[in-house]
Amino acid sequence: MLQYPTLWSFRRCPYAMRARLGILSAGLKVELREIILRAKPEAFLETSPSATVPALRLSDQVLDESLDIMVWALRQNDPLALLDMPDDGWDLIQANDGPYKAALDHTKYATRYPDLDHVAERAVASAYLVALEERLQGQMWLFGEQPKLADLAILPFVRQFANIDRAWFDVQDWSSLRAWLDRFTDSVMFAQIMPKFPPWSQGDAPVLFGDVADHSQSV
Repeated sequence: MLQYPTLWSFRRCPYAMRARLGILSAGLKVELREIILRAKPEAFLETSPSATVPALRLSDQVLDESLDIMVWALRQNDPLALLDMPDDGWDLIQANDGPYKAALDHTKYATRYPDLDHVAERAVASAYLVALEERLQGQMWLFGEQPKLADLAILPFVRQFANIDRAWFDVQDWSSLRAWLDRFTDSVMFAQIMPKFPPWSQGDAPVLFGDVADHSQSV
């Protein structure tokens, strides 16, 4: 039987969503193993050095950083030219993964951070979104009329923030940002990365993910 790379994933995790987006965009195929974060299988813990999703087991190495998985996939095949983006795109991803994600977590999980002002933390996250709003005005994606790696790397985290309090999010003066987010969540690609799978158990038949033939309808 043909052996595929193994992707350990958790459906709602934005990092795992990011990895699935990269694999799907590249048209690759992996064996997907969905886990429950509160009951991580021993086989997963033996695979992931950080014990976090996503983790991709290749024949010769393990990638357990979501951005590394995206880049690995797209360097093999990049039909949407997602890697063809200005250096600014990497800066946006770095800001997303650093101060924005920290402020997002402080807002979403406010009870875990009783010493922090969650309103102030939401303002920090919002400042990043305002910068994205300004960039998106007059165009569909962060760098023009076609998506780039930065779009797919950042959008799952904007979705996570929006879902903290969607009523509040929807009344902010972020019409271009909301259109960008809706374009993503209404897309074929989003539907393809979000099916529900039962948690993996030893001995289960492999669940294959990816290998989309028609990328023209993906985003």
